Amino acid sequence: MNICVFASGNGSNFRAIIGAKRSGFLSSDICLLITNNSGCGAVGIAKQYGIDVYHISRYIFKDIDEDEYSGLFISKLKEYKIDLIVLAGYMKKIDTGVIHEYSRRIINIHPAILPSFGGSGMYGINVHKAVLNSGVKVTGLTVHFVDDNYDKGEIILQKFLDVHDDDNEDSLQKRVLSMEHKYYSEVIKEIETGKIKIGNNFS
Repeated sequence: MNICVFASGNGSNFRAIIGAKRSGFLSSDICLLITNNSGCGAVGIAKQYGIDVYHISRYIFKDIDEDEYSGLFISKLKEYKIDLIVLAGYMKKIDTGVIHEYSRRIINIHPAILPSFGGSGMYGINVHKAVLNSGVKVTGLTVHFVDDNYDKGEIILQKFLDVHDDDNEDSLQKRVLSMEHKYYSEVIKEIETGKIKIGNNFS
């Protein structure tokens, strides 16, 4: 497969996926990083490993309509013949046109057990704060397909983690992130091998 990663932050999941490729665990090519934040850590990682970067942001493209904006993504994805889009800390909702064009070919990892602790505003450290404030004793991660409804797409994988009495949001985030680095690449591997089926227009 040809993979495009979407990222906005420090890129630790992006780096983990690159590591899985470099170790031979993954056979797909990581062809492109799309970001809305040209100064983020993921961009530095892409440059380190010679992966092309494309910056698309409403701060740059202020005066075009929704279809044209979606078209910026789609044209670049088609240029690189992308088969699978992997969201790795991407802080913007994916445009509807992209979701429809790449139906069941976009995956996301969420640092909690969906449908709990999902939706608008539930990203990064906010998720772990909400988990701790709720008093639940188990958290974890969810990998899911992306559809029009935020954090509501079909669930692919969930892994569970006990919440410790002495956890704070930072310690919990660190432990969940360690799981993310392992299991996200495992999901991509199962897509490669056909154990997880993706969109019919997969090339």
